[in-house]
Amino acid sequence: MPHIGLTVNGRPTRLILDDPDTPLLYVLRNDLGLNGPRFGCGLGQCGACTVHVDGEPVRSCSVPVSSAANRKVVTLEGLGTPQKPHPLQKAFIEEQAAQCGYCINGMIMQSAAFLATNKNPSDAEIKQALARNLCRCGTHLRILRAVKRAAAGL
Repeated sequence: MPHIGLTVNGRPTRLILDDPDTPLLYVLRNDLGLNGPRFGCGLGQCGACTVHVDGEPVRSCSVPVSSAANRKVVTLEGLGTPQKPHPLQKAFIEEQAAQCGYCINGMIMQSAAFLATNKNPSDAEIKQALARNLCRCGTHLRILRAVKRAAAGL
């Protein structure tokens, strides 16, 4: 059985897997108990499973865990803590941007990567950055306000 080492939320992890092609999402949720990333479509199209791998947003449902070997993975749980939330997490709470909450992981993780490169985005830039993240509840305006609030706080 192959061994795979990766760092998840700052903690080195060594996994023994039956199949190195197992989606990273399954390992994060089932083996490591991290529930921030969600299973949405399973095709990398909705964004609910987004995590950061070496600082880049990645759809973890369509990425084999072997591709994250020896890399740094950050999930929603590693972005901030309940005691010290990331500015995006705080802004999403303050703007009440979650309705059902299913897309929020992807929205926050995609926004965090986006704001790392654009500290003062326009509404159009935020909408473009989040265009591939699906939200069926219709909290788009609250999400937009939350990203703008977080950008102002960064």
